[in-house]
Amino acid sequence: MNKQMNDEREYDRDRFEYRVWERRRATGLSRRQVIKTLAGLAAGASAIGSLPLRSYGQSPRTIVKPTPPDKFRILGTNRETLFDAFKGQGYLTPASLFFVRNHTSTPLIDGESWSLSVEGSGVTTPTTFTLDDLIALPSVTLTRAIECAGNGRSFFTTQQGQPVPGTAWRLGAIGVGEWTGVRLSTLLDLAGVKPTAVDVLPEGLDSEVGTSGHVRRPIPVGRALDDDVLVVYGLNGDALPPDHGFPARLLVPGWVGIANIKWLGRITVYEEPVFTTWNTTQYRFLGNPVDYPDEPILTTQTIKSAFELPFPAALRPGINLITGRSWSAAGTIARVEVSFNDGNTYTRATLKPGGNGHQAWAGWQIPWVARPGDYTLKARAVDNLGNTQPLTVPFNSLGYLFSAIAGHPVTVA
Repeated sequence: MNKQMNDEREYDRDRFEYRVWERRRATGLSRRQVIKTLAGLAAGASAIGSLPLRSYGQSPRTIVKPTPPDKFRILGTNRETLFDAFKGQGYLTPASLFFVRNHTSTPLIDGESWSLSVEGSGVTTPTTFTLDDLIALPSVTLTRAIECAGNGRSFFTTQQGQPVPGTAWRLGAIGVGEWTGVRLSTLLDLAGVKPTAVDVLPEGLDSEVGTSGHVRRPIPVGRALDDDVLVVYGLNGDALPPDHGFPARLLVPGWVGIANIKWLGRITVYEEPVFTTWNTTQYRFLGNPVDYPDEPILTTQTIKSAFELPFPAALRPGINLITGRSWSAAGTIARVEVSFNDGNTYTRATLKPGGNGHQAWAGWQIPWVARPGDYTLKARAVDNLGNTQPLTVPFNSLGYLFSAIAGHPVTVA
């Protein structure tokens, strides 16, 4: 760490390893496995970063990991997880199934030479952190969802008859992971964040996006200092994969995906409000002066439900066990109701045991005695705060935060 620290703020590696071991022991991982994982986060990082993109067999060369068509939709530089790929999976989304949102392409970064600077007028002591520095600080592990702001965008056009530009996601631009990292507030504290600080601007190391520069989006300092905002270096017990932010990314639970900047290289703290492409001409509610007269900036996500079925789906007559997942950026799911007749009537589904995480998702299931014909299935969720999926949502010209009940076409034959 490129800073002189006093004794009471130093953390040695033994303390860190013991803390991680105690946390992981409950999940069945041994201390030896944890140490090996930690070693992979640092020593093995450069090996990941040095692999040529062609070695992953990906074409076009925008994404590193394989994204086979039975698991993903190819949407330009992005990959949407097909929701039926989640069927039979556990609670956490494997890194191999996580959706990919890239503004350009995945950079391959050398973890050993990488560093993260915390600087700007809003700190007293600009500080640079290596990956080893981050790992040596007290760690936090949270299970949370990351979801693109445009998840569900296609339904503005297909369901509400309101054409919008942008990536035509259905509902697969979401994943739930177990994220391990250090609190952003810890890094800001070590850099001496000032009481006069206003905005924190994380910046990615991916290629510049036209004249807009690197992807970067400010968040208010108050949100940045919350305990759940992390600089993450691990996903599901392993190092972050390249497509998901290696060596480090931001996690801002409940906020739209753009706030969760990948491939962090710099965090600048300002004493005045900051404006970039990603909070002025994008990621705002534009084009609807009635419902959004002030064109507010997007912050928190919404509540949604999706079926673990192909889109459209084909089923056999008889008893079918229909499964799906629902999630809320505000809390946990209280109940889910399913309609097999285009929303005329609803029946309560059963929430699956073993997972209904805060700002994550809940799995559910319901039996359906299906007769031959064409159907539109619908699912609606209610969270623990009373937020309910609506029939429609107000239009915005960029198609953000679609949370209405989405129809799912099914043919039974």
